[in-house]
Amino acid sequence: QVQLVESGGGLVQPGGSLRLSCAASGSIFGINIMGWYRQAPGKQRELVARITSDDSTIYAASAKGRFTISRDNAKKMVYLQMNSLKPEDTAVYYCNVVRGISLYWGQGTQVTVSS
Repeated sequence: QVQLVESGGGLVQPGGSLRLSCAASGSIFGINIMGWYRQAPGKQRELVARITSDDSTIYAASAKGRFTISRDNAKKMVYLQMNSLKPEDTAVYYCNVVRGISLYWGQGTQVTVSS
């Protein structure tokens, strides 16, 4: 099992920035892909960004140019730097990792973008 704990969410004004962090623990050997998803009220969970063990990244169109995903393999952390936040970025953000054929999710952290 892999345990994931997110932090860094909160309330921010439009145009502001937040940095989300996710700490992985437990059976972390073999983790390949680490990523961030989000789910807004009444909507399906969607991919925001993900990063592989060789630092290859994929971003949702809505995140390109504003968000940056990074990982620290030594610390078993994945980060999401979010800049130029918009009200439509409001959602619960979930950390996700892939280890082998298994998916693991964190409990989520709320991000609210509002004036």
